[in-house]
Amino acid sequence: MSNQAGSRPEPPEPGSGTPGPIFEIRDYHYRSDRMDEYREWAAGAAEVLAKRLDVLGFWVDVGIPARIMGSEPIDLPYGSANVTWMIRWDSMEQREAEWEALWDDEEWSAKWEEHPGFEGYLKMSIRFLGPA
Repeated sequence: MSNQAGSRPEPPEPGSGTPGPIFEIRDYHYRSDRMDEYREWAAGAAEVLAKRLDVLGFWVDVGIPARIMGSEPIDLPYGSANVTWMIRWDSMEQREAEWEALWDDEEWSAKWEEHPGFEGYLKMSIRFLGPA
């Protein structure tokens, strides 16, 4: 399998000079009809990423429905994210440098070529959090 769209995620935006630690949470809504392919790819991708980045976890949907609660429980068009992973960074500057360098890593580039298809990402969001 190859990355049919020939794309890669957008490069990071310039840093804000925010001191760390910073936790990057990546939420993806991947096509449910291709989740088996994605799950298989993600298992290997998580191993490769963990060699280079401080990956705290890489999780994929297991079929248990999300619980939407709160005073205004609005279900989103694609539902809840079905892929989430988290990376710890010392600073935003470190994140930018390491993220860009990742694309020069031969092992990651080879793994990315096996991706079941970038067009399968219906929605992607990236959040940055710090200690309370």
